[in-house]
Amino acid sequence: MTRPGAVRRIKTYSAASGYVYQYYFYEVQKTRRGFSAGTEYVYMVSLDRRQVFPLRIFVKQSAVDRWGRSAGRVLSGTEEYAVAKLRLFQALDESQEIEAKRPDLTVDDSNLDALLAQLDL
Repeated sequence: MTRPGAVRRIKTYSAASGYVYQYYFYEVQKTRRGFSAGTEYVYMVSLDRRQVFPLRIFVKQSAVDRWGRSAGRVLSGTEEYAVAKLRLFQALDESQEIEAKRPDLTVDDSNLDALLAQLDL
């Protein structure tokens, strides 16, 4: 018997670029990029409601661990998901050709603190 498809909640984001995107969370998985371990969050994004393309956000484990040591606590899974989603929004705000370019989106030491500041963490 085949497994039924997951019901996805499609959300809308009005980017600073003027475009309005539809997106939904697709999957999360622990993975490696090169020598870096981390968690990859995949969002499916559409600009025209017809074609959907994946945007992958890689959250580096080393950055999360560093933040945890300085904060004195572990970053929760929900907080990490929120950081990945904020990085998605940042990319949608910055790029007008995101569908064609499909940038390599990363959360690392260079941007983790700024993203967490938006969450008051």
